[in-house]
Amino acid sequence: MLKSVQIEEAMEKLKDKVHQTPLKQSTTLNYLSNADVYLKLENLQKTGSFKLRGAMNKILSLTDQEVKNGILAASAGNHAQGVAMASSLRGIRSKIYMPKHTPFSKASATKGYGAEIVLVGDTYDESYQKAAEEMSQNGSTFVHAFDDERVIAGQGTVGLEMLQQNDQLDVIFVPIGGGGLISGVALAIKAIKPSVKVIGVQAVGAPATYQKFSGQKLKSPHAIHTIADGIMVKEPGIITYPIIEKYVDEIVTVTDEEIAHAIMFMLEREKMLVEGAGAAALASILYKKVPVDGKKVGCIISGGNVDPVKIPIYKELSNRTMRLYYTG
Repeated sequence: MLKSVQIEEAMEKLKDKVHQTPLKQSTTLNYLSNADVYLKLENLQKTGSFKLRGAMNKILSLTDQEVKNGILAASAGNHAQGVAMASSLRGIRSKIYMPKHTPFSKASATKGYGAEIVLVGDTYDESYQKAAEEMSQNGSTFVHAFDDERVIAGQGTVGLEMLQQNDQLDVIFVPIGGGGLISGVALAIKAIKPSVKVIGVQAVGAPATYQKFSGQKLKSPHAIHTIADGIMVKEPGIITYPIIEKYVDEIVTVTDEEIAHAIMFMLEREKMLVEGAGAAALASILYKKVPVDGKKVGCIISGGNVDPVKIPIYKELSNRTMRLYYTG
């Protein structure tokens, strides 16, 4: 299993390659939650997402022999941009398979960072299968979006940074897709300050890790759907899940309406447009999925890559919950 020292090594490797993102408070959010909430703004990271950390750590660790046939990846968008940027930095060609519904902003940015992109399948998992088929044919090195120790170690640097910025945190909320971010963050946090609670957040429409963690039978792998495309993953990672099971304290779910409300909160109150996956952890705080009264709370805003044309959709979804939110 991954060791915390590997996250510390990743921190050193990435220090001149990625931003140390702000840990910011919101007076309005503190009032609404009755807690001291600190937003870890990975939406302000290079490429607009924490995913750069893991991709960069992995690609910088590869030997020249390992990259001679290029890099392959599959991604819903944010990992793609991280892989494309990290590959370009090393002068390596990259090819990335992305779902057909990938937001235009993510697809165009990935291409802009130098990658060849292929839009195929309706979900990340279908894109992954196509990438795996090509990998077996041409010998390219595959950089997994989450199920890779070096990728996880890179994502774990988010947790290390948070404790460096505020070592008094009581609980941290982290979004979960395949589990790369939360497994790295949980391992990093528990190694330094085991008393900190780590809470995972999944979308109701893509709850595989939540279901497995809580002992439920997994839904049909074809029955996933959420506006949070960055965490729309059919099943937990083989490497990530055992780490989650060992170090994560609790996992909760949020609806698309709740996620949309969190998106609109960030836009209206913080003047930031964040994506669904990036707003999921915040939604769990706004809708009081776990009691946090009087606590110092960390919340990872994992990314900000979203098409602005979707704002009316988010506003409509958010409005469905407003009456309940303000009266409940």
